[in-house]
Amino acid sequence: MWADQAREVPPEVRRRPAAGPQIFHHSFPADPLSVRTALRAAVARFMRQLSPDESGTLELVLAEVLNNIVEHGYAEDAPGTITLSIVRDRRSLSCSVSDDGVALPDDCLKARAETESERPEPEALPEGGFGWFLIRDLTQDLGYRRENGRNLLAFRLPLIA
Repeated sequence: MWADQAREVPPEVRRRPAAGPQIFHHSFPADPLSVRTALRAAVARFMRQLSPDESGTLELVLAEVLNNIVEHGYAEDAPGTITLSIVRDRRSLSCSVSDDGVALPDDCLKARAETESERPEPEALPEGGFGWFLIRDLTQDLGYRRENGRNLLAFRLPLIA
């Protein structure tokens, strides 16, 4: 009986991060199956410390980023490696993704113009446009640079304190 009671942890306790930052770091092949496995592992690593909405946002943003790398960053069947790092502190998840595929097109990171509607019509966007809209909309401090043949994309996902 005591063991059953020990497993019933209230959600507010489960979501509390341990003292100090928590880290996830994983390198994997740039293919759809490996992305799926890495995505599951990353979300599982933080699931107990996040609300369902925060877990969903993490999964959505990472899926968009990682699948874009596999689909657009490498020539068909070209080998490559993706490295995903996530650090959780009390207020956010700081994420970085690096790969050795082709450079990210400039249009992906352009902020929405002031004159554009809040949510664009998906059919009016270029290929992948809505995915990048979601990434820009759900993250903070989104940045990209290419260095020594590698792409580095970094962003933060805010958390409810």
